[in-house]
Amino acid sequence: MFSRFERMVGMRYLRARRGTGFLSVIALISLLGILIGVMTLIIVMAVMNGFRKELLTRFLGLNGHINVAAAGGRPFTDYQAVAERLGAMEHVVSVSPLAEGQVLVMTEGGAGGAILRGLRREDLMARPILSGNIVAGGLDDFQGKDAIIIGSRMARNFNVNVGDRLTLYSPHFNVTAIGRLPRHKAYRVVGLFEIDMYEYDSRFIYMPLDAARVFLKLGQGVSSLDVILDRPDRSAEMRRRMFRELGADYRALDWQRANASLFNALQVERNVMFLILTLIILVAAFNMVSSLIMMVKDKGRDIAVLRSMGATRGMVLRIFLLSGASVGFIGTILGALAGVAFAANIETIRQWIQELIGTELFAPEIYFFTRLPAIIEWSEVATVVAMALVLSFLATIYPSWRAARLDPVEALRYE
Repeated sequence: MFSRFERMVGMRYLRARRGTGFLSVIALISLLGILIGVMTLIIVMAVMNGFRKELLTRFLGLNGHINVAAAGGRPFTDYQAVAERLGAMEHVVSVSPLAEGQVLVMTEGGAGGAILRGLRREDLMARPILSGNIVAGGLDDFQGKDAIIIGSRMARNFNVNVGDRLTLYSPHFNVTAIGRLPRHKAYRVVGLFEIDMYEYDSRFIYMPLDAARVFLKLGQGVSSLDVILDRPDRSAEMRRRMFRELGADYRALDWQRANASLFNALQVERNVMFLILTLIILVAAFNMVSSLIMMVKDKGRDIAVLRSMGATRGMVLRIFLLSGASVGFIGTILGALAGVAFAANIETIRQWIQELIGTELFAPEIYFFTRLPAIIEWSEVATVVAMALVLSFLATIYPSWRAARLDPVEALRYE
């Protein structure tokens, strides 16, 4: 497409001459603008992908795809018959009874609210995100009337460890001769889990199902049924089928509806960030336009000489297209490489910066996670690179056209 002569002259125009180094500085600034824009966009998209993926993985790993309960908040006493009906449906992998309620935790180290979940031991073992992340103790003792497992951050907050006891207070009261007294009991910690999600590591307590039913005064009933499907994306369709199967006496809530506001907010934020950061690349492209226009003005005499020696307007056009496109191409490729390298090592970089400045950059209390997640989607990287290359090429068209339209006589006259 470009002749050897056009490539030689185009590359020569990007290098500084003595006394005219300012133009090369402008070209460098244009290159850095595109590099930073591409790199930032790739990093932000990777982090947003990581957030969504990690949230989705943990939500679906700790909760069922569909939660079925009795309508009106009534006790779910016929859950076994309902579980058999749901388990016989197509695409249903498992159905787990769940006893859940809010409790108050009291220890010598302090007090705080928590979520108590009662599960059968086999159901808890079937959730690898829990059973596979036990960092102390184990699940062998997860049975009986006084065993619980808690998150590692809760253990640190209350200064307890495996073998210690936590006193739990229920929202239900016991009626005694001296009045209503809060229902409470001390439970032995048999294990600690750590799933790198602050909300669960600091607030959730798991207890054997029978013990939880007694503590929460559910009798022979449960709070709800957790339904696991073969594919999470079937949840909306299966929820409607379950409603038709069970009737109005039961309610079914799928994970997409339960977390709709959170995932919608993440998607909106992701789209807005993509738009805003794309403007950085656009600004860099406009900066390239201005730098090329200045180059054309500075090289007016050179263009006139080239035209006088027989260079056609097409050759001049291609020379400046090559100069501008080279800046855009180099900036885009370097930005993509830097963005991918940064995103792939972002957690290591975060920890290094934290140690350097002595300040926590990623508070888990605010951002849910104890580490910074990032997932590189190569299709998105390709989209960003293609967009930056197209914008860079478009930015060179007008200055190159002006250079090609330059009248040699007028250029030499004003020189």
